[in-house]
Amino acid sequence: MQPKWLEWTQKLQAIAQNGLTYSENPFDIERFKQVRAIAAEIMATYSNVEHNDVLDLFTRELGYATPKVDVRGAVFRDNTILLVKERSDGLWTLPGGWADVGDSPSEVVVREVFEESGYQTRATKVLAVYDRDRQGHPPFPFYIYKIFFQCELVGGSPSASIETEEVGFFAEDALPELSVGRVTAKQIQRIFQHYR
Repeated sequence: MQPKWLEWTQKLQAIAQNGLTYSENPFDIERFKQVRAIAAEIMATYSNVEHNDVLDLFTRELGYATPKVDVRGAVFRDNTILLVKERSDGLWTLPGGWADVGDSPSEVVVREVFEESGYQTRATKVLAVYDRDRQGHPPFPFYIYKIFFQCELVGGSPSASIETEEVGFFAEDALPELSVGRVTAKQIQRIFQHYR
């Protein structure tokens, strides 16, 4: 188990890095730089590395804080699979999203399935771990691993969200048009093979 100071440093650095990536307000940018400096100070204090060296390391990290891990939940009911229709592109995908610093992949997938579909689940098995760049997805600026979990349906009811506009279960031979940046037909076919 990692020490608490390291966990705090990682979380603060992730908050600062994400804030600096997406903020345009100069006051917010300054605040996120201060958060990054505090994270560097914590790490320097407990790791016996010079503060400026840690700050330089953190400053070189750009974009959304790594690890770049995308989790997707495969929820089955009566030989059909749960898909959600994304508001951003109007296409369908397995519910899921970015893994967050401090949460396990299985915790993230359960939360994402609920937030995007309204269904409560329990992650039961890792079905696949893919290198996104080798799976036929369109190009993306960051290197990503995709983790697919089989999730057991335990409750809830279909509900759209701020990210999704429809929720449905589909047979393997009747899939709607997929958001291939998130999931491919080949991946869903492989997930059905696991299910069978």
